[in-house]
Amino acid sequence: MSFINSTIGKEYSGKKIREYLKEELGLSSRLIKGAAIDKRILVNGKAVKMNYVLKENEEVKINLCKEESQNITPEPMDLDIVYEDEDIIVINKSPNMVVHPTKRYQSGTLANGLLHYFKETGQKCIVRLVSRLDMDTSGLIIVAKNQYAHMELSKQMTENNIEKRYLTVVHGHLDKKEGTIDLPIYRPEIEGTLCRVIDERGQRSITHYKVVESIKGGDIVECLLETGRTHQIRVHLKALGHPIWGDTLYGYEEDSEIIKRQALHAYRLDFKSPRTKEELNLKANLPVDIQELINKLK
Repeated sequence: MSFINSTIGKEYSGKKIREYLKEELGLSSRLIKGAAIDKRILVNGKAVKMNYVLKENEEVKINLCKEESQNITPEPMDLDIVYEDEDIIVINKSPNMVVHPTKRYQSGTLANGLLHYFKETGQKCIVRLVSRLDMDTSGLIIVAKNQYAHMELSKQMTENNIEKRYLTVVHGHLDKKEGTIDLPIYRPEIEGTLCRVIDERGQRSITHYKVVESIKGGDIVECLLETGRTHQIRVHLKALGHPIWGDTLYGYEEDSEIIKRQALHAYRLDFKSPRTKEELNLKANLPVDIQELINKLK
């Protein structure tokens, strides 16, 4: 079970509990409404209505667990769990794995494996994705276990308070060892196209980069996203004239003979725990295929 516990201070004595939940605890109207209907909001151990008037030193408890289901089939899967607590789980996603079921991919997705894990560990959770990655991009993904955690982390994401860092390997050597790419990314109105292009009609997109190491066959580059557009790092590095190794969409077809996907790995996440506000600094080592690519290029 997952709860939010708090004690009423003097400043909220005489005020309605709805006001307290919104102002002091920062809960959304949707979360409050659902929890109230399910009688999951308790004062001194008893369920109350939202017009209940609080008294100083009363104990408020919100049960964050509720009966939920998703139309996703649980599947046993080896998951690389980097971090887990009662509110979130952070997974190091393997390459060539879809995050959530689609018409084309109904099974074998990260969500299928997570639902099985939740079921096996007795956790009444559905998969609430806070972040996503392309199928061929590996690395860290945050999943919220309850509505409160998802709300808090989505707010951090909107306010650009979740730092997402990637490691990648590019063709050639960048002229500047570090810098910022501030170029708009646009999706051409062509049916079926996956490509994005640099175009003034697009959304402003910002990537900060730094060369970590220069090797014979290219540069190993760290990228920090300020915005989160589809294919942003791939499009921006191509715009600099240094496409990512293995990226056959924005780079070179022949790369597939050396690595079977774009050499892009979400290796680090820095954000605050939704409940404790403690700073979390999480990392995931480079996967085998990117490390082998680096060894070949050296």
